[in-house]
Amino acid sequence: MKIMMKHFIRNAEEIVSGVFLSITICTVIINVFLRYIFNLGLFWSEEVATACFVWSVFIGASACYKRKMHIGIDFLVKMTSKNSQTAIKFIVEIILIIINAYIVYLAAIFIRVSYVKPTAVLGISSAFVSTSLLVGFGLITMHAISFFINDVRLIFNGMKKI
Repeated sequence: MKIMMKHFIRNAEEIVSGVFLSITICTVIINVFLRYIFNLGLFWSEEVATACFVWSVFIGASACYKRKMHIGIDFLVKMTSKNSQTAIKFIVEIILIIINAYIVYLAAIFIRVSYVKPTAVLGISSAFVSTSLLVGFGLITMHAISFFINDVRLIFNGMKKI
């Protein structure tokens, strides 16, 4: 049980993103089936599928960032010295922390504004969909801070050995 809980926590973003993506796919498939076979559709399916897809994208982006799976172009950086590569890495990490934290701030403002706006079909608050920005970029910011702290620890541990 303890191992399963550790596995869930370690892979929470992937699991949550996968659940939202599964809901999206199932909703669309069921609606297509109902529409073409029985000539009736679920009026709310597009809105639910869209909301779940948005959540899947932002949580999935965080999962990719956590696993360092985003595409990066480091051709020029690889041509520099090891010390320069470390400095560039720190600068990029700090910039990413700042940018992602600012997006979290903007997402919080956006949620506050979208809270009163209902969705077109279901009439629920648009903040439900907008919150995916806050959660996704919040997680990315946490991972960026964690990467930065780990890199600083590696540098200081390396200096202690010298």
